Amino acid sequence: MSPNTIASPLFLGLDLSTQQLKAVLIKEDATIVHETAVHFDNDLGEKYKIEKGVYHGPGEGEVTSPVAMWLDAIDLLFARMREGGVSFKDIYAISGAGQQHGSRRICSQTLDSSKSLTEQLSLEATHSTEEDCARLEAEIGGAQALADLSGSRAYERFTGSQISKIRRLQPEVYKATSRIGLVSSFIASVSDASGMNLTNIITGEWDDKLLNICGGSELRPKLGPEPAVGGVNLGKVSDWWVKRWGNVSSPPFTGDNPATVMSLSSPGDAVLSLGTSTTFLFSIPGSDTHPKRFTSSHLLSHPTSSQGHLAMLCYKNGALARENVRNQYADSHWTKRPQRGCSGYMSLYFPLPEIIPPGVQGEYSFSYNLDDPSQAPKRVEDTPSEIHCRAILESQFLSIRSRIAAILPANAPRLRRLVISGGSSTNPIIRQIAADIFDMNVYVSTTKEAAGMGGALLAKYSWWKVKNPNGTFEEMTGGEAVGTTRVAEPSQEKASVYDRLVPVYTACEDAVVSAN
Repeated sequence: MSPNTIASPLFLGLDLSTQQLKAVLIKEDATIVHETAVHFDNDLGEKYKIEKGVYHGPGEGEVTSPVAMWLDAIDLLFARMREGGVSFKDIYAISGAGQQHGSRRICSQTLDSSKSLTEQLSLEATHSTEEDCARLEAEIGGAQALADLSGSRAYERFTGSQISKIRRLQPEVYKATSRIGLVSSFIASVSDASGMNLTNIITGEWDDKLLNICGGSELRPKLGPEPAVGGVNLGKVSDWWVKRWGNVSSPPFTGDNPATVMSLSSPGDAVLSLGTSTTFLFSIPGSDTHPKRFTSSHLLSHPTSSQGHLAMLCYKNGALARENVRNQYADSHWTKRPQRGCSGYMSLYFPLPEIIPPGVQGEYSFSYNLDDPSQAPKRVEDTPSEIHCRAILESQFLSIRSRIAAILPANAPRLRRLVISGGSSTNPIIRQIAADIFDMNVYVSTTKEAAGMGGALLAKYSWWKVKNPNGTFEEMTGGEAVGTTRVAEPSQEKASVYDRLVPVYTACEDAVVSAN
C-alpha cells in the first residue's frame, strides 16, 4: 500500500497486557481519535474462569495465560472499534506491544476468514522454572556471561528457559510446535526478541549456543527469521485479516517496556514507572563502545534502531512497599518533615524478595556522617519514626541513581529529563524528591495508555519511512515526546547533597547484601 493511497491515514497501536487488550488509534499529528479495550476478567472472565487475566498453577508460582482468550479479545476489540465508528479503510498500519517476556506456542494452519481465530488455532502461553534458568546459566558460563551475551541473566519468565521447560517435560508438545514467539509477536507474528535470553544483544541476531541449550537444533526453525527492527514494513496483514477487517500494513511489534519508552520519552530522557513494581528505562544511542551489561539490570534491543539499546532496571518492591511505610508511619499521608538525607539515617525496605539486589528481604537501617566519608555507615536497630516516609523514597531512587552511570558508555551524554508515570507520579512530594535525587526536570505525560500509544507511533513510523527511508524515529517526532508537562525542577543545593549520598547508599546496600 502506498503512503499516498490514504488521504488522512490513521495508525493503530495495540497493547496486549496481562489483564487487557487495548487499542489506541491516532492521526498523523499523533492526536488520539479512538481508544477502546477488552478487559479479560470483565469481558471474558465467565468463559475462561481467570483471575486477573491468568490461571494459577498447577505448580507453585506457575502462571499461565489462556491464549484462546487473547484470540477472543482480538475479535471483540475490533468488533467494538467497528461499532464505535472506526473506518478500517483509513488505517494504514498496525503495530503494538505485548508482555515483555511471556511466550506462546502455535500449531498453525491456513486460516478461514469466515471463522474466528479461536476456532482455528491451538496455542498456549506459559512461564518457566528455576531449574531451567540454573541450567542455562551453568552451560553458558555463569550469570554474568549470560548477561554479557544476551543482555540479562536468566529469569524464570524469560522465553529461553520457558522453551527449555517445555522441551524437558513435554517433548511431544515441543515436537508438535511449529512456531514459538514472544507475546509481543503474538498478533504480528514478528517482533524484536528482547527478554528471551536467546539473542546476541549486540548483533540482535539469534545466538546458536543459546538456542541449542534451550531448544536443541530444531529450535531455530520454530523461532522463524532473525528478529526485526521497528520501521521495517512487513507487508500487508494476512488474508484472514484483510477479508475480515481490511487491508493494512504491519511493522514489527515490540515489548511493553520499549513501547512505553517510545511513547513517553525522547533521546536523553529516562522513564521512571512508579507502579506496583518500580522500573527505570532509558535509551542508549549507538556507539563504538558497547554498554556494560550487569546481572542486576537488562539491556534490550532498541525498537527503532539496530545500533541503539534500552537499559532497564526493575524492582519488585515498588508502590506496595512505599504505601506500607506511609500507612504505618504517617497515617496514610506523605510528610515533608525529614530533611534531605533523613537527618543522618538511611533505611532500605524489602518486604518482598527483591530483584535489585537479588533475593534480599527485610528492613535495614543505618546511621552515617556525611561530613566524614571515611566513616562507614553503621547498622542501627531503631530510627526516628518520622524519617521512614522520606527514607523509602530516597533509598529506592538512590538505588537507581547509583546504577545509571555504570550502564551508560563513558562518552554517552548525560540524561536530561525524567518522565514519571504510575500511580505515585501524581504526588508532588514524590515528584520533587525524584527531581532532586536524579538532578533532572521531572515531567508527566498526558498519555494514559503509553504502550498502546508507543505501538501507534511505531505504526506511523513504518508509513513515514516509506517517504523517508533513511530517516530516524526522532526525526519523525521532532525529538520530542508526545504531550509531556514539567511538574518539578531540581534544587541544585539539594541535588549536590544527593550526589554525596550515592556512595553512602551503595555502602549500605553492600552491607545488606553481605548480611543475607
